[in-house]
Amino acid sequence: MSKSLFDSAEDVQQENKFARKAKESPFMLVGIAGFLAAGLIGAYKYKNRGTMSTSVFLMQLRVAAQGTVVGCLTLGLGYQMAKEYLFDKEPKEK
Repeated sequence: MSKSLFDSAEDVQQENKFARKAKESPFMLVGIAGFLAAGLIGAYKYKNRGTMSTSVFLMQLRVAAQGTVVGCLTLGLGYQMAKEYLFDKEPKEK
């Protein structure tokens, strides 16, 4: 059953899916937060860009935001691999 009149069953299902994904890979949330932070910092710095053209500034901002997300996902993947292969001493059955 949905929480309010405006929430459909699909919305509740998406919330559960997002919560499950966040629990499985917390670095995804860090990547999204880094992307938003890069965007907000870029919006703040846009007015102080000096003589740099807008297209060059936006290209540098895009690279910074993508680099933040890729870096966080890489760290998350490294953490998951280390947890699975280095720190987990129990033999897994296939």
